[in-house]
Amino acid sequence: KTSLLNCITGYYKAQEGRILFNGKDISTLHTHKHIQHGIGRTFQNIELFPGMTVLANLLLARHLHCRYGLIAASLFSAKARDEEIRQRRLIEEIIDFLEIQAIRKKLVGSLPYGMRKRVELGRALALEPKLLVLDEPFAGMNLEEKEDMVRFLLELSESWGQTMILVEHDMSIVMSISKRIMVLNFGEKLAEGTPDEIQGNPDVVRAYLGDRDGEAAEPARAGGGR
Repeated sequence: KTSLLNCITGYYKAQEGRILFNGKDISTLHTHKHIQHGIGRTFQNIELFPGMTVLANLLLARHLHCRYGLIAASLFSAKARDEEIRQRRLIEEIIDFLEIQAIRKKLVGSLPYGMRKRVELGRALALEPKLLVLDEPFAGMNLEEKEDMVRFLLELSESWGQTMILVEHDMSIVMSISKRIMVLNFGEKLAEGTPDEIQGNPDVVRAYLGDRDGEAAEPARAGGGR
């Protein structure tokens, strides 16, 4: 499932087949081109800059949207200052949404794991993605942190209209927040449908719980989308 996400986001190149996004073939594009087309992501293993502040990590994601060049930035011209203010306003909206006001100036490396996950989500949102790809965003979190993340993702879907692809092992979360689910088993698509359809699918039940003779099967992996 992570290999699939890496192909969608341009970190891997598929050996066969094509990946279409909004009608465009992005199969052979470099990673930064995927971002320019509007695909943002978070990682299974957090990929932030621990020696930089939360605010600096979020601002890094705005580089694609900055409207000034190197010279203007070096001189910190009026155009650069105005643009910096505009970018900071957008970042502050994300900070308020994720309720991380108190840690904006703290180094990422000093934060607890669950909060770093939240910051990584914020950096992905700062890209203004058309598609947000989330690779196990709940991994390693305690119950309270998971509840907060569920709340943020539901708000993104319902109020922000954000399209998301989610890979997650916690099936209670997948079933509760996904509109459509695809189940992978040993790298092959086992089933696809609504949460109710997936829960009642005998192939999925067999893959997760084993056959009637009591032989347990290797757990399948599920990805959800909103």
